[in-house]
Amino acid sequence: MIFVTGAAGFVGRHLVERLLEAGYPVRVLVSPRKANALPKWASHPNVEIVVGVLSDEETLYRALIGVHVVFHLASAQWWGRRRNLERVELVGIRYLAAAARAARVGRIIVLSHLGASPSSGYTLLNVKGQVEEAVKASGLAYTIVRAGLVYGPDDAFINHIAMMLSTNPVFFLMPGNGEVVLHPIHVDDVVSVLMAALERVDTVDLATEVGGAEYTTLLDLIRTIMRVTGMRRLIIPTPPYLLRLWARFAAAVWRRSLLTPQWLDLLATNHTARIANAFDVFGVRPRRLEDSLVGYLPNKHYLLRALAYVLRARPREA
Repeated sequence: MIFVTGAAGFVGRHLVERLLEAGYPVRVLVSPRKANALPKWASHPNVEIVVGVLSDEETLYRALIGVHVVFHLASAQWWGRRRNLERVELVGIRYLAAAARAARVGRIIVLSHLGASPSSGYTLLNVKGQVEEAVKASGLAYTIVRAGLVYGPDDAFINHIAMMLSTNPVFFLMPGNGEVVLHPIHVDDVVSVLMAALERVDTVDLATEVGGAEYTTLLDLIRTIMRVTGMRRLIIPTPPYLLRLWARFAAAVWRRSLLTPQWLDLLATNHTARIANAFDVFGVRPRRLEDSLVGYLPNKHYLLRALAYVLRARPREA
Protein backbone atom coordinates (compact mmCIF):
# COMPACT_ATOMS: atom_id res chain seq x y z
CA MET A 1 0.00 0.00 0.00
CA ILE A 2 1.26 3.47 -0.96
CA PHE A 3 0.18 6.52 1.06
CA VAL A 4 0.21 9.99 -0.51
CA THR A 5 -0.16 13.30 1.32
CA GLY A 6 -1.08 16.32 -0.76
CA ALA A 7 -2.75 13.94 -3.22
CA ALA A 8 -5.16 16.60 -4.48
CA GLY A 9 -2.34 19.08 -5.11
CA PHE A 10 -0.52 19.82 -8.35
CA VAL A 11 2.14 17.09 -8.19
CA GLY A 12 0.01 14.75 -6.09
CA ARG A 13 -2.78 14.49 -8.67
CA HIS A 14 -0.32 13.36 -11.32
CA LEU A 15 1.55 10.99 -9.01
CA VAL A 16 -1.59 9.14 -7.87
CA GLU A 17 -2.65 8.69 -11.48
CA ARG A 18 0.75 7.21 -12.36
CA LEU A 19 0.75 4.92 -9.32
CA LEU A 20 -2.65 3.53 -10.30
CA GLU A 21 -1.50 2.99 -13.88
CA ALA A 22 1.41 0.97 -12.48
CA GLY A 23 -0.99 -1.20 -10.46
CA TYR A 24 -0.22 0.04 -6.95
CA PRO A 25 -2.98 0.26 -4.33
CA VAL A 26 -3.04 3.85 -3.10
CA ARG A 27 -4.36 5.49 0.05
CA VAL A 28 -4.55 9.29 -0.11
CA LEU A 29 -4.86 12.00 2.50
CA VAL A 30 -7.00 14.94 1.38
CA SER A 31 -8.08 17.96 3.38
CA PRO A 32 -11.80 18.50 4.06
CA ARG A 33 -11.87 21.53 1.77
CA LYS A 34 -10.81 19.37 -1.21
CA ALA A 35 -12.79 16.24 -0.39
CA ASN A 36 -15.67 17.18 -2.72
CA ALA A 37 -13.50 18.22 -5.67
CA LEU A 38 -11.17 15.29 -6.24
CA PRO A 39 -9.71 14.20 -9.61
CA LYS A 40 -11.21 11.37 -11.66
CA TRP A 41 -9.00 8.79 -9.98
CA ALA A 42 -11.06 9.18 -6.77
CA SER A 43 -13.51 6.55 -8.07
CA HIS A 44 -10.77 4.04 -8.94
CA PRO A 45 -11.19 0.71 -7.10
CA ASN A 46 -7.54 0.77 -5.95
CA VAL A 47 -7.90 4.16 -4.21
CA GLU A 48 -8.75 4.63 -0.55
CA ILE A 49 -9.54 8.20 0.47
CA VAL A 50 -8.81 9.47 3.96
CA VAL A 51 -10.24 12.89 4.74
CA GLY A 52 -8.15 14.66 7.35
CA VAL A 53 -5.21 16.92 8.10
CA LEU A 54 -1.60 16.33 9.08
CA SER A 55 -2.17 17.65 12.59
CA ASP A 56 -4.70 14.89 13.38
CA GLU A 57 -2.48 12.19 14.94
CA GLU A 58 -5.21 9.58 15.35
CA THR A 59 -6.38 9.86 11.74
CA LEU A 60 -2.79 9.70 10.50
CA TYR A 61 -1.97 6.58 12.50
CA ARG A 62 -5.07 4.72 11.29
CA ALA A 63 -4.36 5.78 7.70
CA LEU A 64 -0.78 4.49 7.86
CA ILE A 65 -1.55 0.99 9.12
CA GLY A 66 -0.50 -1.46 6.40
CA VAL A 67 1.36 1.21 4.39
CA HIS A 68 4.79 0.37 2.99
CA VAL A 69 5.83 3.71 1.48
CA VAL A 70 4.70 7.29 2.12
CA PHE A 71 4.97 10.03 -0.50
CA HIS A 72 4.93 13.30 1.40
CA LEU A 73 3.84 16.05 -1.00
CA ALA A 74 1.60 18.19 1.24
CA SER A 75 2.85 21.77 1.17
CA ALA A 76 1.80 25.34 1.93
CA GLN A 77 4.46 26.94 -0.23
CA TRP A 78 2.04 29.12 -2.21
CA TRP A 79 -0.24 30.18 0.65
CA GLY A 80 1.63 33.39 1.29
CA ARG A 81 1.95 33.37 5.08
CA ARG A 82 4.75 32.04 7.28
CA ARG A 83 2.36 30.55 9.85
CA ASN A 84 0.81 28.38 7.13
CA LEU A 85 4.26 27.13 6.15
CA GLU A 86 5.20 26.32 9.73
CA ARG A 87 1.87 24.65 10.51
CA VAL A 88 1.73 22.46 7.42
CA GLU A 89 5.41 21.85 6.74
CA LEU A 90 7.09 21.66 10.16
CA VAL A 91 4.27 20.51 12.43
CA GLY A 92 2.97 18.26 9.66
CA ILE A 93 6.23 16.35 9.16
CA ARG A 94 6.61 15.80 12.91
CA TYR A 95 3.17 14.25 13.22
CA LEU A 96 3.62 12.27 10.01
CA ALA A 97 7.02 10.87 11.01
CA ALA A 98 5.76 9.88 14.47
CA ALA A 99 2.70 8.14 13.03
CA ALA A 100 4.81 6.41 10.36
CA ARG A 101 7.20 5.03 12.99
CA ALA A 102 4.30 3.79 15.11
CA ALA A 103 2.68 2.12 12.07
CA ARG A 104 6.03 0.60 10.98
CA VAL A 105 6.07 2.26 7.56
CA GLY A 106 8.99 1.13 5.42
CA ARG A 107 10.06 4.40 3.80
CA ILE A 108 9.11 8.04 3.29
CA ILE A 109 9.76 9.83 -0.01
CA VAL A 110 9.73 13.62 0.26
CA LEU A 111 9.57 16.24 -2.49
CA SER A 112 11.64 19.28 -1.54
CA HIS A 113 13.17 22.30 -3.31
CA LEU A 114 16.52 23.11 -4.82
CA GLY A 115 18.24 25.42 -2.35
CA ALA A 116 16.44 24.01 0.70
CA SER A 117 18.58 24.47 3.81
CA PRO A 118 17.85 25.07 7.50
CA SER A 119 20.47 27.84 7.36
CA SER A 120 18.80 29.69 4.47
CA GLY A 121 17.76 33.27 5.10
CA TYR A 122 14.66 32.80 2.91
CA THR A 123 11.60 31.53 4.74
CA LEU A 124 10.44 28.92 2.23
CA LEU A 125 13.88 27.40 1.71
CA ASN A 126 14.61 27.53 5.44
CA VAL A 127 11.40 25.66 6.30
CA LYS A 128 11.97 23.10 3.53
CA GLY A 129 15.48 22.54 4.89
CA GLN A 130 14.10 21.96 8.38
CA VAL A 131 11.64 19.43 6.95
CA GLU A 132 14.53 17.55 5.33
CA GLU A 133 16.44 17.46 8.62
CA ALA A 134 13.35 16.17 10.43
CA VAL A 135 12.99 13.38 7.86
CA LYS A 136 16.65 12.37 8.20
CA ALA A 137 16.36 12.33 12.00
CA SER A 138 13.06 10.41 12.01
CA GLY A 139 14.58 6.93 12.05
CA LEU A 140 12.68 6.05 8.86
CA ALA A 141 14.28 5.01 5.60
CA TYR A 142 13.91 7.99 3.29
CA THR A 143 14.45 9.47 -0.14
CA ILE A 144 14.52 13.24 -0.54
CA VAL A 145 14.13 14.71 -4.02
CA ARG A 146 15.02 18.39 -4.30
CA ALA A 147 13.40 19.58 -7.50
CA GLY A 148 13.64 22.80 -9.46
CA LEU A 149 10.53 24.87 -10.11
CA VAL A 150 7.85 22.37 -11.11
CA TYR A 151 5.73 23.52 -14.03
CA GLY A 152 2.87 22.18 -16.10
CA PRO A 153 -0.86 22.82 -16.64
CA ASP A 154 -2.29 24.55 -13.54
CA ASP A 155 1.10 25.06 -11.88
CA ALA A 156 1.47 27.95 -9.45
CA PHE A 157 4.57 29.52 -10.97
CA ILE A 158 4.63 29.85 -14.75
CA ASN A 159 0.84 30.16 -14.86
CA HIS A 160 1.10 32.88 -12.21
CA ILE A 161 3.57 34.81 -14.35
CA ALA A 162 1.11 34.54 -17.25
CA MET A 163 -1.73 35.73 -15.00
CA MET A 164 0.35 38.68 -13.78
CA LEU A 165 1.16 39.58 -17.39
CA SER A 166 -2.56 39.55 -18.18
CA THR A 167 -3.44 42.00 -15.39
CA ASN A 168 -1.30 44.80 -16.85
CA PRO A 169 -1.39 45.35 -20.63
CA VAL A 170 1.64 47.66 -20.59
CA PHE A 171 4.43 46.43 -18.29
CA PHE A 172 5.61 43.64 -16.00
CA LEU A 173 7.53 44.24 -12.77
CA MET A 174 10.39 41.74 -12.73
CA PRO A 175 12.12 40.96 -9.41
CA GLY A 176 15.71 42.19 -9.63
CA ASN A 177 17.56 42.32 -12.93
CA GLY A 178 16.41 38.91 -14.14
CA GLU A 179 19.84 37.28 -13.97
CA VAL A 180 18.92 34.66 -11.34
CA VAL A 181 19.33 31.17 -12.85
CA LEU A 182 16.45 28.70 -12.54
CA HIS A 183 16.12 25.01 -13.40
CA PRO A 184 12.45 24.31 -14.17
CA ILE A 185 11.25 20.72 -14.50
CA HIS A 186 7.94 19.49 -15.92
CA VAL A 187 5.50 17.85 -13.50
CA ASP A 188 5.45 14.62 -15.53
CA ASP A 189 9.24 14.39 -15.24
CA VAL A 190 9.04 14.96 -11.47
CA VAL A 191 6.48 12.16 -11.22
CA SER A 192 8.77 9.88 -13.26
CA VAL A 193 11.58 10.67 -10.80
CA LEU A 194 9.34 9.88 -7.82
CA MET A 195 8.23 6.60 -9.41
CA ALA A 196 11.86 5.65 -10.00
CA ALA A 197 12.66 6.51 -6.38
CA LEU A 198 9.90 4.13 -5.30
CA GLU A 199 11.09 1.27 -7.47
CA ARG A 200 14.89 1.53 -7.09
CA VAL A 201 16.55 0.33 -3.89
CA ASP A 202 19.66 2.41 -4.58
CA THR A 203 17.68 5.56 -3.79
CA VAL A 204 17.05 4.57 -0.15
CA ASP A 205 18.57 7.05 2.33
CA LEU A 206 19.44 9.34 -0.56
CA ALA A 207 18.95 13.11 -0.84
CA THR A 208 19.48 14.30 -4.38
CA GLU A 209 18.68 17.18 -6.73
CA VAL A 210 16.93 17.18 -10.09
CA GLY A 211 15.98 19.77 -12.68
CA GLY A 212 14.84 19.93 -16.27
CA ALA A 213 16.70 19.69 -19.56
CA GLU A 214 18.09 23.23 -19.41
CA TYR A 215 18.85 26.22 -17.24
CA THR A 216 17.14 29.56 -17.81
CA THR A 217 17.44 33.02 -16.35
CA LEU A 218 14.31 34.66 -14.99
CA LEU A 219 14.46 37.25 -17.77
CA ASP A 220 14.64 34.57 -20.46
CA LEU A 221 11.79 32.67 -18.80
CA ILE A 222 9.54 35.75 -18.81
CA ARG A 223 10.40 36.42 -22.46
CA THR A 224 9.61 32.80 -23.32
CA ILE A 225 6.21 33.01 -21.61
CA MET A 226 5.43 36.25 -23.45
CA ARG A 227 6.47 34.70 -26.76
CA VAL A 228 4.36 31.57 -26.25
CA THR A 229 1.25 33.41 -24.99
CA GLY A 230 1.54 36.38 -27.34
CA MET A 231 1.39 38.84 -24.42
CA ARG A 232 4.01 41.52 -25.13
CA ARG A 233 4.90 43.70 -22.16
CA LEU A 234 7.63 46.13 -21.16
CA ILE A 235 9.75 44.34 -18.55
CA ILE A 236 10.76 46.68 -15.71
CA PRO A 237 13.49 45.47 -13.31
CA THR A 238 12.23 46.15 -9.78
CA PRO A 239 14.06 45.97 -6.43
CA PRO A 240 12.86 42.77 -4.71
CA TYR A 241 12.28 44.57 -1.40
CA LEU A 242 9.63 46.75 -3.07
CA LEU A 243 7.87 43.67 -4.41
CA ARG A 244 8.00 42.08 -0.95
CA LEU A 245 6.28 45.15 0.47
CA TRP A 246 3.67 44.86 -2.26
CA ALA A 247 3.24 41.14 -1.50
CA ARG A 248 2.55 41.90 2.17
CA PHE A 249 0.02 44.57 1.21
CA ALA A 250 -1.68 42.26 -1.29
CA ALA A 251 -1.92 39.46 1.29
CA ALA A 252 -3.70 41.84 3.67
CA VAL A 253 -6.15 43.12 1.04
CA TRP A 254 -7.04 40.08 -1.09
CA ARG A 255 -8.09 36.59 -0.12
CA ARG A 256 -5.18 35.30 -2.20
CA SER A 257 -2.34 37.03 -4.00
CA LEU A 258 -0.49 36.00 -7.15
CA LEU A 259 2.68 37.45 -5.64
CA THR A 260 3.73 36.00 -2.28
CA PRO A 261 6.92 36.17 -0.18
CA GLN A 262 7.49 32.46 -0.86
CA TRP A 263 7.19 33.07 -4.61
CA LEU A 264 9.87 35.75 -4.30
CA ASP A 265 12.05 33.42 -2.18
CA LEU A 266 12.28 31.06 -5.15
CA LEU A 267 13.59 33.93 -7.29
CA ALA A 268 16.09 35.29 -4.78
CA THR A 269 19.11 33.14 -5.65
CA ASN A 270 20.25 30.67 -8.30
CA HIS A 271 18.58 27.26 -7.96
CA THR A 272 20.13 24.61 -10.18
CA ALA A 273 21.02 20.93 -10.15
CA ARG A 274 23.48 19.09 -12.34
CA ILE A 275 21.77 18.74 -15.73
CA ALA A 276 22.43 14.99 -15.95
CA ASN A 277 21.16 14.11 -12.45
CA ALA A 278 17.63 13.15 -13.45
CA PHE A 279 18.97 10.61 -15.94
CA ASP A 280 22.05 9.42 -14.05
CA VAL A 281 20.22 8.82 -10.76
CA PHE A 282 16.67 7.99 -11.88
CA GLY A 283 16.88 7.17 -15.60
CA VAL A 284 14.57 10.08 -16.52
CA ARG A 285 15.17 12.29 -19.58
CA PRO A 286 13.47 15.65 -18.86
CA ARG A 287 11.66 17.52 -21.63
CA ARG A 288 12.59 20.98 -22.91
CA LEU A 289 10.87 23.98 -21.36
CA GLU A 290 9.56 25.87 -24.39
CA ASP A 291 8.39 22.69 -26.15
CA SER A 292 6.27 21.93 -23.07
CA LEU A 293 4.89 25.46 -22.66
CA VAL A 294 3.63 25.52 -26.24
CA GLY A 295 1.41 22.57 -25.36
CA TYR A 296 -0.63 24.30 -22.66
CA LEU A 297 0.04 28.04 -22.27
CA PRO A 298 -1.58 29.52 -25.40
CA ASN A 299 -5.31 30.25 -25.65
CA LYS A 300 -6.01 30.42 -21.91
CA HIS A 301 -8.08 33.27 -20.48
CA TYR A 302 -5.47 34.36 -17.96
CA LEU A 303 -7.19 37.53 -16.81
CA LEU A 304 -10.29 35.57 -15.78
CA ARG A 305 -8.09 32.95 -14.13
CA ALA A 306 -6.27 35.69 -12.19
CA LEU A 307 -9.54 37.15 -10.90
CA ALA A 308 -10.81 33.72 -9.90
CA TYR A 309 -7.58 32.98 -8.07
CA VAL A 310 -7.41 36.14 -5.94
CA LEU A 311 -11.08 35.82 -4.98
CA ARG A 312 -10.80 32.18 -3.93
CA ALA A 313 -10.66 31.49 -0.19
CA ARG A 314 -7.22 30.94 1.31
CA PRO A 315 -6.69 27.38 2.62
CA ARG A 316 -7.12 26.98 6.37
CA GLU A 317 -6.46 23.34 7.18
CA ALA A 318 -3.04 21.97 8.01
